[in-house]
Amino acid sequence: MKTAHARLWPTAALGLLALGLLALPDLAMADQIGLFTSSTQGAKTELTVKTQVLIVMTLLGLLPVLVLMMTSFTRFVIVLSLLRQALGLQQGLPNRIVTGVALILTLLVMRPVGETIWEKALQPYDQEKIGLQEALSIAEQPLSRFMLAQTSKSALAQVSRLAGEKAVDKPEQHAFTVKLAAFVLSELKTAFQIGCMLFIPFLVIDLVVSSVLMAMGMMMLSPLVISLPLKLLLFVLVDGWTLTVETLVTSVRGL
Repeated sequence: MKTAHARLWPTAALGLLALGLLALPDLAMADQIGLFTSSTQGAKTELTVKTQVLIVMTLLGLLPVLVLMMTSFTRFVIVLSLLRQALGLQQGLPNRIVTGVALILTLLVMRPVGETIWEKALQPYDQEKIGLQEALSIAEQPLSRFMLAQTSKSALAQVSRLAGEKAVDKPEQHAFTVKLAAFVLSELKTAFQIGCMLFIPFLVIDLVVSSVLMAMGMMMLSPLVISLPLKLLLFVLVDGWTLTVETLVTSVRGL
């Protein structure tokens, strides 16, 4: 059982956190009044079973997207997609392979955060040592630290201004939704920066091959036929996958 729990901690930990952050604060009260409650004029009323099931099923539908947005998956999948396009392997490298590699790297990078959430939040909650709200509060802290380490100050300030949030003394005091939105914007910017650096060498090869073919008068021959094997050969000789993975993993701060 312990081994099975260890295998499931990344999805379970981040999934529970996303579920709790989506739910309204009034829906997670003390254990003695049920899992979901509503408050009307100071009186606590338990929601019906149908309402609870509806809320849980709705949140579970949004869970995968939220979990991916709170991790480095966005950065990894964009960079790998740009690398595939630079190599000219739109058909040779399926989307499932790109998504799978990005997901594996995400699990590798998010392992310390997931372990912290599992040990300090989920296990005590499963053992009924702490309540749901306290578990969610504890689980939010390591995830917020991870996101803030990847978030630029300009993106955080912009999102805070757009959200109409008041000025805070520390970045940790921002609302979780503000930190999440700024984190996503920063991840997109970082992904495009890394993708641009990977794209340039292959762009140079395409330009050289096109110029040579034009000089030889072979305008009817597609440059892709010549440049594709050259790009693949260059990528293999420099051990491109190792360099790409190392660049992606080391680009994540706070590991």
